Amino acid sequence: MSISITQDLPSLAELPDSYLMQLNDYSAISLSGEEQSKYLQGQVTCDVNASTESSLLHGAHCDAKGKVYSVFRLINRSSCHLLVQPEACLSESLAALQKFGVFSKVDISKTENLAFYGLAGDKSTKVLTESFTQIPDSLTPVVQQDTTTLVYIAGDSPRYLIIDEQDNIEHLLTKLALPIYSHKVWQLLEITQGFPVLTKEACQQFVPQMLNLQAINGISFTKGCYLGQETVARMQYLGKNKRALFSLAGQLTEKLSSADSLEKQLGDNWRKAGEITTSYQADNGSCYIQAVLANDDEITSLRLKAQPSALFTVKELPYSLTTDQ
Repeated sequence: MSISITQDLPSLAELPDSYLMQLNDYSAISLSGEEQSKYLQGQVTCDVNASTESSLLHGAHCDAKGKVYSVFRLINRSSCHLLVQPEACLSESLAALQKFGVFSKVDISKTENLAFYGLAGDKSTKVLTESFTQIPDSLTPVVQQDTTTLVYIAGDSPRYLIIDEQDNIEHLLTKLALPIYSHKVWQLLEITQGFPVLTKEACQQFVPQMLNLQAINGISFTKGCYLGQETVARMQYLGKNKRALFSLAGQLTEKLSSADSLEKQLGDNWRKAGEITTSYQADNGSCYIQAVLANDDEITSLRLKAQPSALFTVKELPYSLTTDQ
């Protein structure tokens, strides 16, 4: 069965009231076995012991220095823990987990038989009710029906992850009969909702607080020891972190290059402002950028170094960076 994917890259204002996104850049690390929870608890920032069949946890996997390999959404499917994430940093995270996993009764692998799609838009919930008897929500974020896993993604408007085996999901897509965009539109939504998206180059470059993990309940400060915990705790309790993740918006006349960098205005001069983690450029030139910037001073003007006439503004995130944990 052939699924048609539109190559259109709409701006936020141009998105329809319900649509799908093919997340062909997504996969998951699967952990199974007698000690899967015990092992994972000592490896990631979130409290794995709080994970249930219907829960959704945010978290990060760090190296011993507290630098983030990857950011994930943790769900449970078929008695396995799944760390759902883009493939960009998955291989580094998987190798590190497997390295230490040999000492525990746990099987760790990358999922190969699952397909990932996103569903979003103001009418997306209504669309799901026509095909499923139970729809996930903020109280029950993960719902399993037959072979399909539905995941509710909190935010300004309804959004869901749909996970299933490839043949089954193609049948569902045909039934839903919605426009299907590429994974880039999902990145747009992640940017505007402040969920970290890392490129391969950003792997092991940031501590969790620089990616706002503490603001999206992605760090447990009471769970006990895990890899990189010392650095994470020091950032939290000694106020060492001076950077945070921001969402920016602007208008471009030229194509955004992966080598472009952000600058901020200091008097009459411009200086490097921070690191771009991901970006999305719509067909109409609207550009959305996720970047790690200094959070200890007021950001006035930002621009792209390669396109100095392209100014960007900081957009409000759906959570507070001063959230106490």
